[in-house]
Amino acid sequence: MATSSQTAVQQDDLAEFMVAARALVGAEWVDTSASKVDRFGENLMPEGNVPVSGVIYPNSTEQVQGLVALANRFKVPLYPVSTGQNIGLGSRAPVLPGQVVVELGRRMNRILEINEEMAYAVVEPGVSYQDLYDELESRGHPLMLDTTSGPPQGGPLGNTLDKGAGYTPYFDHFYMSCGMEVVLGNGDVLRTGDGALEGSKSWNISKYGLGPYLDGLFLQSNYGIVTRMGIWLMPKPPVTQSFFFSFPDDDDIGEIMELARFTKLRGVIPTLLKVTNDIYAFGTETRFPLDRADIRKTIPDAVRKEMQTEHGIGSWVVSGAVYAPTQEAADAQIDVIRALFTKSGKATYIPQEIADENPMFRIHSDSFIGKPTRDEFPLYEWRPGGGATWILPVTPIHGETAKDHQRLSRNILERFGFDYICEHVVGARMSRALHVLVWNREDPEENARADACYKAFIDEYAAAGYPVSRPPTAYQPYAMNRLGHSFLQTCNNIKDALDPNGILSPGRYGIGLHR
Repeated sequence: MATSSQTAVQQDDLAEFMVAARALVGAEWVDTSASKVDRFGENLMPEGNVPVSGVIYPNSTEQVQGLVALANRFKVPLYPVSTGQNIGLGSRAPVLPGQVVVELGRRMNRILEINEEMAYAVVEPGVSYQDLYDELESRGHPLMLDTTSGPPQGGPLGNTLDKGAGYTPYFDHFYMSCGMEVVLGNGDVLRTGDGALEGSKSWNISKYGLGPYLDGLFLQSNYGIVTRMGIWLMPKPPVTQSFFFSFPDDDDIGEIMELARFTKLRGVIPTLLKVTNDIYAFGTETRFPLDRADIRKTIPDAVRKEMQTEHGIGSWVVSGAVYAPTQEAADAQIDVIRALFTKSGKATYIPQEIADENPMFRIHSDSFIGKPTRDEFPLYEWRPGGGATWILPVTPIHGETAKDHQRLSRNILERFGFDYICEHVVGARMSRALHVLVWNREDPEENARADACYKAFIDEYAAAGYPVSRPPTAYQPYAMNRLGHSFLQTCNNIKDALDPNGILSPGRYGIGLHR
């Protein structure tokens, strides 16, 4: 991990920067008060909160460009955030201390366009999933967005840039983005794709444009500040029908993955599949059973089985949805899927009308219609103490490999005394295995165990040949250092070209460190 000296800034330079920033954006939009500074350094990571030097609220691309020019002049590091709702992955806190947070969400929160004919929206960084959902609903729009199961106050722009995803056929948020406006670290403003043409009429409908494709440079990087982005929207289907299957045993993950690959590769199921383990499901409704288990250890299998019975599920719940022109057509699709998933005799089918009466299942139905929800957030309270983060290794959609990965994860968690809380978000070839690590952040010993546990996941999955794809800020440099030298060196070379003074998000994803 890098040290605070790598983002050290002279106090005189910082003071002069703040004076100039107040003149640029207005004194009321620059905050260095202790309460604000403390709040923006908060996160849920083991290492504790990260001190920041102040918070600035620009209201336009021009003001962002001006702040970047000032940061280059005074050598002050900036850390841009959109809505700041990357909860469990660092929230609003920078990787390294001492940076000035550029909070884009407060004033740059406009929906700039909704084009019904071409089915896209253009948004600023502060537009949340709830904002866009509410705007579409208020207009009675025939379009829907793809959302995460995270906080409704999270935003599509920030989620896209961190390689986030959803659950509908538009789940790949980067693929479904089109056209960015970016303030580079050197102060230039870049419009990607067709937006590079002055007066372009095709900026948000033609994804790749003319010349090199540059949009991907701004995902999980620190090369620029994205100030607007196009998002493709999905026409609302006349009928959406969710389905659910409960599988009784841990090792049924193998059969589930084989079924998932078969149905997804053949287009039988249009959504992603959510393969949710028992604690992930009932952890949204209840807490760790302190009267039946030792909080310092992994919950015993016998207690877990008791809780499965209490909540009417097995070790895994599989959910997805079909879209159809009529209810009859939807029912016919469900019949095909039901026959496939119940063929072995292991799965119990749960129809949507029953599932929607249960909050554990309704979370997933909402995901498939693009409705923002915060109903998974009680997972962060499964154990007391407020420590929580996500671990997201890749798993191939292959039965035996999925069982191996489950055993690897359970082994790591048992060694460190935590619970296996996992949801696979499954496509045709790979899943992102969303592990939720929850611990008592107020206990130094548990913090140390959580830190060691996260690093063990990075190390042991890397040794098996699989990266953790979306690490929280505290572990980004650690995870990146497991990748090849050539890759990281190329990232650093791009950083030198686009941000020669290294003033944007020092330490983010390890880019620009240890030169």
